[in-house]
Formats: sequence, structure tokens, C-alpha cells
Amino acid sequence: MANEKKAVEQITSMEEDFAKWYTDIVKKADLIDYSSVKGCMIIRPYGYAIWENIQRILDGRFKELGHENVYMPMFIPESLLNKEKEHVEGFAPEVAWITMGGSERLTERLCVRPTSETLFCEHYKNIIRSYRDLPKLYNQWCSVVRWEKTTRPFLRSREFLWQEGHTMHATAKEAEEETIRMLNVYATFFEQDLGMPVLRGQKTDKEKFAGAKATYTVEALMHDGKALQGGTSHNFGDGFARAFDIQYLDKDNTLKYCHQTSWGVSTRIIGGIIMTHGDDRGLVLPSAVAPIQVVIVPVQQHKEGVLEAAEALKDRLSSVCRVKIDDSDNSPGWKFAEYEMKGVPVRIEIGPRDIESRQCVLVRRDNHEKQFVSLDGLEERVLAELDALTKALYEKASANRAKRTFTATDLATLQEIAAKESGYIRAMWCGELDCELELKEKADVSSRCIPFDDQEPISDTCVCCGKKAKHLVYWGKAY
Repeated sequence: MANEKKAVEQITSMEEDFAKWYTDIVKKADLIDYSSVKGCMIIRPYGYAIWENIQRILDGRFKELGHENVYMPMFIPESLLNKEKEHVEGFAPEVAWITMGGSERLTERLCVRPTSETLFCEHYKNIIRSYRDLPKLYNQWCSVVRWEKTTRPFLRSREFLWQEGHTMHATAKEAEEETIRMLNVYATFFEQDLGMPVLRGQKTDKEKFAGAKATYTVEALMHDGKALQGGTSHNFGDGFARAFDIQYLDKDNTLKYCHQTSWGVSTRIIGGIIMTHGDDRGLVLPSAVAPIQVVIVPVQQHKEGVLEAAEALKDRLSSVCRVKIDDSDNSPGWKFAEYEMKGVPVRIEIGPRDIESRQCVLVRRDNHEKQFVSLDGLEERVLAELDALTKALYEKASANRAKRTFTATDLATLQEIAAKESGYIRAMWCGELDCELELKEKADVSSRCIPFDDQEPISDTCVCCGKKAKHLVYWGKAY
């Protein structure tokens, strides 16, 4: 019992200190370790296994839509980066530069890729000749470097893992369709696989990606009421194509500029999972990305037949899920706490009495309820419980978002809500940058998105300046 109690007490309560709670989780659930490289993290096997599952699911969906994986160099010559002015200005503060190669000074600085638009554009210029070459639907899984001043595991680090899709199209219409299509791929993944409700919407010009014509986003709300930008999809129009002279010969025998998109998600998704679903016992993982979906804990495993029964269950379940037996000499109580810490969706306990009754004990990580389940048809029951867990996580997160979504029609009300509450604030906006900056200064909130599904006006005037409003915007604090 002492070991069980200690395992739980090692995690700071999220209500006491959410930031410390988060740090405790990522360390004690063996997701990361800190390295001697400041601002960079070591992703440990359990944390990397979560990323591998994210990667596997998304990669399959990208390929179903015709995307192919490629790999670009990690270094970008300064002259290449400078070809698109707005793009380079947006990333300049975060770029890491290489000036030496071995013992010699480089004749031209190289940046370590913060993103790969310019590399893809250089390549596309060399391979696109006619309309027959389009569309080009490429994706890259890699790491990027952005020299962040303040870092936090998964949420913001100087090097992180991600995927970046880069596509070229013949027309503006095709590019816009691709941009929205990929945003919807992300939204479906967040909601159906991760149990995380998201807002789908457009970023303001201030918040859009450097060099983009339009940026679309999926925004998730964490347990503490702060927003997390989960994934973005950008329509670049023909801006990069003109900067890099990427043209194709169309069917009418005229040269035309290509239209480009880019879209990506990163390992910050893992941070989002932790902060959306975790509790004071540790991680709570949606089954689709859990490295271990079911853990089998033998009870009184020294007794005859218990380990054999556990192995038989593992053999049966391994055909339908990722399953593990813990037959170590730790106590069952220690094991329960350990796998709760790691967020394993389903725990199965089996002991001598269970074997006699042809049953086992099934415990779901999200609700901790013990169920006595027949061994007959266990595979179907486990699959049903894994599915039910993710749906329950989605419902709980949706309820948290609903509770933390507020409405303001004037500046004083918005300021009061921002000072007292955490969450989204729905308010009308005139579209002017000055008002967006003023809301940041006076209420410490940023625009999260102009939502697609919530544009019914709540008033006619801007919450900040009182002039005619153009959009309903969700405002809030964000990671």
C-alpha cells in the first residue's frame, strides 16, 4: 500500500499547479527526459511509441488521398530562404544559423530548417513542366528547429518532430480544396481518434503563417482553459510560385503559375493529449495512440494456473489490440498505479477465483470502474470498451469546452471574463489589426480563429472599437 500511495502522490494536483502537474506527467510517465542541449528534449520509448501511432494513422490517411512521402535536406542556404520576403521575415527571430563547416567558415550561411517551403519550391521548379505534372502531393516526416526563448516538453522545444505536407496545383480552386481537405483530415483525427473536440476556422492576418494567403486551424481547449493550436493548413496562392518562378504549360499552351498549399502537425499533439485527458493519477490515453491498449495483471500469480491463464488471454487479445502482461514481482497495487500513470486504456485482472468462474476483472482508465466480464467473447468486449473510452473522453472534453466558452459584446465584459475565467471568449471583431492588438494589450487574449461553424452575429459592432463588425472570433489565452 505504501508503494501505491507514493506512486500517486508523486504527481502534483492539476488544480494546485497545472504547469507542475504537466511536468510531473511527462517525466513520471516516462515520456521524455531532459538533455544537455538547452531547450531540446529526449523522447523516451513510451513517448516515441505514442508519436509512432500518430504517425501511422495520419500517414495512412495521407496516402489514401494520394500523397507521397519525400525527404528534403535539413539545411537551407540563406539566399534560398530570402527568396520569399514575407516568409523569411516571419521566421527570422527563430532561425538557427550554421556559419562553420568543420574548421572552415562557410561562404554562405545555412539555416537549419524551421520549415521547408523554400526547399520544396526549389525542387518543384525543377520537376514541374506541364499540366500533366500536376498536382504534386508530397509530405515529409522530419524534425525542424526553431530557436524558442521559452520551452516546455512537447508544447514548445527548439527541435521537434512533425510532418509537413507541400502540394502544388494548377488552379486556385484546387489549392483551396486541398487546404480545406487536409484541415478536415486533422479535425477528424483529433475528434475521432484522440477524443479531442476542435474548432475549425481561419486565422486572422496577424496570426496566419508567414507568406500564406490564408491559414486554417484546428484549435483545441485544454483542461485548464488555455487553447492549443493543434494543426494548421495554409493556402499560399501563387506567391511562392512567383518568387521561385514555378510555372507549367497549360492545355491552352500558355505558361501559368502553380498554386501551393502546406499543412502540418507536430509532437505538440502529445502535449495536447496530456492536457486534455490527463488526471491526478497520470496519463489517460485514447486507445488509437496508446502504446499499450490493454495490460493484463495476474493476481496471486504464484498460484498454479494463473500465469498460464494470463498468457492465454494475451494470445487471444493480441489479434485485436496491443496487449501486455506484467508478470513482474511487483505487487498488484503497484502495477495498478504504474499503468494508470502510463494511461493504459484497459486493465484486466485475473486470479484463481476468476479462472474458476471463467471471468476476469476489467477496469477502464477513464472511469476506474471494475466490471466482472466473462472470458467468452472477451475480444469483442475489449474492443467495445476501447471505443467507448475514446468517446467518453470526447464527451468530457466537450463538456469542459462548453463550460469554458463565454460571450462578450463590449470591451469591459471581455476584460472582466478574461481576468476571472479561462477559456474561449466569443466576441465580434471589425477586422482591424489595431483592435486585435488592443485586445491583446488590455485583456491579454489573442485571436484563436474565425470559426467556420459559428458565424451568427451576437451583435453588430466590434467588441473593441464599436465600429461595424465583420466576424465573430474566438479569443483566449494559448500555449
